This record gives sequence, structure tokens and C-alpha cells, in this order.
Amino acid sequence: MSFNQLGAELQARKEQSLYRQRRVLQSPQAPEVIVDGKACLAFCSNDYLGLANHPEVIAALKKGADTYGVGGGASHLVNGHSQAHHALEEELAEFTGRPRALLFSTGYMANIGAVNALLDKRDAVFQDRVNHASLLDAGLLSGARFQRFLHNDADNLNARLQRTDARRKLVVCDGVFSMDGDLAELPAICETAASHNAWVMVDDAHGFGCLGKQGRGTADHFGLDGDQVQVLVGTLGKSFGTSGAFVAGSEELIETLIQHARTYIYTTSMSPAIASATRASLKLLQQEEWRREKLNHLIRRFRQGCEQLGLPLMASPTPIQPILVGEADRAMMISAALEAKGIFIGAIRPPTVPQGAARLRVTLSATHTDEQLDRLLDALAEVMTGMES
Repeated sequence: MSFNQLGAELQARKEQSLYRQRRVLQSPQAPEVIVDGKACLAFCSNDYLGLANHPEVIAALKKGADTYGVGGGASHLVNGHSQAHHALEEELAEFTGRPRALLFSTGYMANIGAVNALLDKRDAVFQDRVNHASLLDAGLLSGARFQRFLHNDADNLNARLQRTDARRKLVVCDGVFSMDGDLAELPAICETAASHNAWVMVDDAHGFGCLGKQGRGTADHFGLDGDQVQVLVGTLGKSFGTSGAFVAGSEELIETLIQHARTYIYTTSMSPAIASATRASLKLLQQEEWRREKLNHLIRRFRQGCEQLGLPLMASPTPIQPILVGEADRAMMISAALEAKGIFIGAIRPPTVPQGAARLRVTLSATHTDEQLDRLLDALAEVMTGMES
């Protein structure tokens, strides 16, 4: 059987401006990058604190490779749990204020592993409607009764929890929603979950580093501890500037994941050199408060500039600053016009976002300068004016 029918489906995606294409980055992550051989000013990286190319992180990676080699060599439960992994887990536990932390190879694997280790068909999972795809997939794969509550709506969550007779109940949401940039209403969500004896799981991929004391994330930002957010997930490929992920929580939670999380048990451990690099980035993330201060300054400056230009921003206090465009073809045209001016911003289209909600997902880094931000605003003004004329 041939794949001709798939070719027709791919062509249809192209005609609908939904076709995805990879771009080749030929330089380190930084505000100024080389993409497909062209110099660009980039506003589409999740390297929020500018640590992905930090010399101390690079030096720690090299030292880790010299000490432990490059490959993990085996799963954590066989022969792949190095001293570098163990030390990083202990430091992440202290950082999050939880008794234990457990490393995973990716954020996707952390979410799949955690939900599926805790729930089965006897249980129920409740997810915010705009949760990340990895969280939604985790809920569906678990076999638990799956419900999505209205975005940031604790009353809607409460109504759904009242109707369940499940053995276990897990409420799941992002800390910072990756496509909208807004924060979860965690105090209300946690209070509602507690009233129904439900656990709360927060994926704080985009919150760690940017929010809370010393970058401890969204839960810390709201003053919530491990008794209120029982399952805390973080990824290391964003503010930490490396790769991988972790789950932090109680002794019982982490031991349960070690015994039952298939995405932890049945995969080779992350490179110990990456774990060494992450230990260095974790120190920088906590110590260098100027990075968060710079981010907040850039966020304010960008939002003020967009307001003056009349550009529709979403209600985001984070480095994720989406400009709503509407239709996918228009988002693609604006992105291409900006790239022609040397500004690299990706167009986010369905199914990542709802139909009619395509956007330019502008992301800011502490290493952007005011001058670079002004260059972005000038380019947006020129492109948007040209689109309307």
C-alpha cells in the first residue's frame, strides 16, 4: 500500500497555511542568530534567562563530559544513574522546597510518566482546556475518566469534581500557559481540589526561572507549597538553558514514579554532562536576580509599545507575549514580512491554538537589549501598516 493518500493530506495542509517546516539554526541560542544561512534578530526562543549559551554552563558541560562521558549508557534503574544525576535531583528538590525530585529525559516524558503512574481506569483526571499537548496526551493515555474544565475557571472545575465518584482525582494545569502566556489561577484551583480530596499537578515549564523567589516558579509566586501542589513538574530546556525535565514532590510520590512511570523506567538516562551543566545553570538562575528584573523591564516596554501601535496582546505578565492575528494565512504572511526585515518570529497556528486564534508568539529573553526590542516594535509597525493598506 502506497502513501499517496498521505501526500494529498499534506498538500491540503499547505493550502490551509497549516504546513509545518523545520528551520536550521546555525548558531548558538542568542538574540542574534543565523537561521538557514541568514542573520536574524530572534524573538521565538524559550531561553528566557539567556543561559543556553552561558560560558559557565558550557564549561560545566565540558567538565561533566570529561568526568562522566557523554552518554548515560543505561536506564536509571540499571546502570545509568550517575553522581551528576543524583546531585542535580537533590539540588532541584531543595530548589522547589520538596523532599525529592526525579529526572526525566524530556518534559513530555515527565508528564506522561507522572499521570500514568498515578491513575488508571478507576480514576479521573481534570485538565484546563488550554493545557499543553503533553498534559492532554498524558490524561488520555492513562485510561482515567478525562474531563477538561473551562480555562482558569475554578467554579467549572468544582462542578465537575462534584459529579465524580472516582477512586483518585487529579487536577492538572500548566503554571504558565505556553501559547497564551497567562498564569494559572492556582490558589483557587488548589482550594477547589482540596475541598474534593483531589491532587493537583502543575507543569511549570515556563514558570521556573521567571516567577517566584529566585525563580522558584508559579507555585512559589502564589505562596503554595507541597501540601497544595502535590505534583510539580519542570522542564530544563527553557529558563535552565539545558534539556530534560523533573518531577518534584513527596517521598511517596517519587518512589511511586520510580516503580511505575514507564517513561522513566524504560529509557536511557539523560547525558550526565547535561546534568552537570544544569547544576551550573540552576546556581545562575537563583543567584542572578538581574535576569528576572531585565525580563520584567522588557515585558513592560514591549507591552507599552504594542499598546501604542494598537496591537492586540493577550493578558500575559510573562516573557510569552502573543500578538493575536486571527487566520493562519495572515499569521504566516506577517511572519514572512518580519523575516524579510531580519526579525525571526514563528507563526502559531491550529491545531496548536484554536481556529481563528493564530498568533505571533513573541518570546523575550533577559539577553535582549532595549535597542533590539525597539527594532522589533519598529518592524511590527511597518509590517502591520503595510498589511492594512
